[in-house]
Amino acid sequence: MGNYAAYVGCYTFRGKSKGIAVYDVNMETGRFENCRETSVSNCSFLAASDDHKYLYAAVDEGIAAFAIQKSGDLVHLKTTSIRGMRGHFIDVHPEGHFIAVGGYHDGKMTVLRMEEDGTVGDIVAEFYDKGIGSVAERNFRPHVSCTIFSPEGRFLFMVDSGIDQIKIFTVDHETGKIKFRDILPCEMNSGPARILFSKNGKILFVLHELKNYISVYSYEIGPDQLPVCELLQKIDTLPKNYNVPSAACAMVLTPDGRHLFCSNAGENTIAIYDIEEATGLLKRRNILPISGDYPKDIDVFPGGAFIVCTNHDSNSLTFFRPNYDAGIIIMNGNELPLDNPSCCTLVTL
Repeated sequence: MGNYAAYVGCYTFRGKSKGIAVYDVNMETGRFENCRETSVSNCSFLAASDDHKYLYAAVDEGIAAFAIQKSGDLVHLKTTSIRGMRGHFIDVHPEGHFIAVGGYHDGKMTVLRMEEDGTVGDIVAEFYDKGIGSVAERNFRPHVSCTIFSPEGRFLFMVDSGIDQIKIFTVDHETGKIKFRDILPCEMNSGPARILFSKNGKILFVLHELKNYISVYSYEIGPDQLPVCELLQKIDTLPKNYNVPSAACAMVLTPDGRHLFCSNAGENTIAIYDIEEATGLLKRRNILPISGDYPKDIDVFPGGAFIVCTNHDSNSLTFFRPNYDAGIIIMNGNELPLDNPSCCTLVTL
């Protein structure tokens, strides 16, 4: 299947991590090997360009751009300021023109131009969200937890878990300027945290962190050339009688688009879903332990034969082999120690 590298972003304010752990990916064993590290300050999110030539990291100073070598090693190109607090999420425009950054800590979304050499250029748009949430202990102000371009690149979806809203913007193809168009309201206190589009681009999955469920929407462009999202389903990420505080944390599709995984931090499990091809609706198959604490991110190996879970509080990576027919995951070897892992992405070399 070719050669692959795995990049794991880590917080550096404690422990021994340097920021980004770089691994070779063994596709036969479903494990990471040969760790080396690239130094950055507190990497909270990673995203690769579609051609897998460049890697972008949300760090304290802004967005760090790296060239990916044939060995998988990283060469730092440039770090660009986002004029705000460290980003929480990154998404690259489908055509590679722009990059959008979500700011959890300051409630800001930033759009920057991408340069031909793979670096991140100037800021072309900024948006500070406004509003007051209803959970005083946490959601008393905006927290932009996710920023995603629509599959065709015409719209930008901004998820605010602090005020339970998803705002939708149009994106100017030439300038990157954004214009607010609509709001997709979410249930009060549900804490929408992540969104994903289905492989065919017709379904939108929204992960609600605080109330532990996934909402499924149809997605199409209406006669007025604006998105139309219709709620089709709500489905839990936890068992009905769970009795520990938990938060739905990460969500990922398999490469064939037929299955979805969701991690639950607190209960420390992964929920496994089948996606109905005709409707996009989810069928939950199982909820199983991940043998770690606080699974902050999950990723699926190319081909879908293995998955990896980044366990922030237990300082580990754990690996599993899914059995899609049975709807289960089977642990694949011992945990791999790593301090403060926060995010993971696999790329083709």
